[in-house]
Amino acid sequence: MDTAIPPCPKCNSTFAYEDGDLLICPECGHEWSPGAESAAADDELVVNDAHGNRLQVGDTVTLIKDLKVKGSSSTAKVGTKVKIYRLVEGDHNIDCKITGIGAMMLKSEFVKKA
Repeated sequence: MDTAIPPCPKCNSTFAYEDGDLLICPECGHEWSPGAESAAADDELVVNDAHGNRLQVGDTVTLIKDLKVKGSSSTAKVGTKVKIYRLVEGDHNIDCKITGIGAMMLKSEFVKKA
């Protein structure tokens, strides 16, 4: 075999394999066409705050609504500043840590970029 299989453009795994015309990553399940690495930029996760500003890892955001903490009597108050540690897909798409409360997942619709 004269061509090496490139690593997965989504998770950078080196265990990708060929299946017909596609390359498949067994670790994250991502499928892509050979030579389509530039398309990986199109798969980038885009998360916007309540005002439409694009959020990135490391940004500081402010809560725009009091949020009850599930399983606790604590409440995260309006105006609390939070630093984004990770952006993920799904309903709650911001992983962060709030001082005095701990690690939380927030919906982007309840924050604004500081």
